[in-house]
Amino acid sequence: MPEIESHPLEPFLPANARLLMLGSFPPPRKRWSMDFFYPNLQNDMWRIFGHLFFNDKNHFLLPDKASFCKEEIVTFLQEKGIALFDAATVVRRLQGNASDKFLEIIEPTDIRLLLKQLPQCQAIAATGQKAIDTIRLQVDADEPPVGRKVPFSFEDRDMHLYRMPSSSRAYPLALEKKSEFYLSMFKDLGIY
Repeated sequence: MPEIESHPLEPFLPANARLLMLGSFPPPRKRWSMDFFYPNLQNDMWRIFGHLFFNDKNHFLLPDKASFCKEEIVTFLQEKGIALFDAATVVRRLQGNASDKFLEIIEPTDIRLLLKQLPQCQAIAATGQKAIDTIRLQVDADEPPVGRKVPFSFEDRDMHLYRMPSSSRAYPLALEKKSEFYLSMFKDLGIY
């Protein structure tokens, strides 16, 4: 039986966050290039951000191209009001890899608790199918098609749930096409 794993990172929750992005769970530590979210060099999240906001998909890569620049990413996210965490806090990797397909969620993240800490948050973005499935167990919302949003309410807030394409290279869509979906969401929220 594979080991049970607890989330290795604290939620990244800037006080001004208008968007909470939730992936499923970080890859195994051996795949990390930095001590932050989306740390795998084979994941395109920071390339999507670089492409959209700096017209350079490699903007957040360090000169050695062996890791992302955590400090620059953190500063950027704080300026833009983007919070990050994952939909699961405790998992079991059934195949020992980062694939959502082989990820058993033992304990989902308390999304309502995260939202209570983000009073300006207007939307949640799920960055993969496992994340959207897990979020919908706590948030009363329909499943939006990839790249779209659906409304939901949290306490006295009208919010939206976005279903973004996975930033994993295993998801069969070119970086530029993935970026278009993210751009639409960022424009909706006044982040771009």
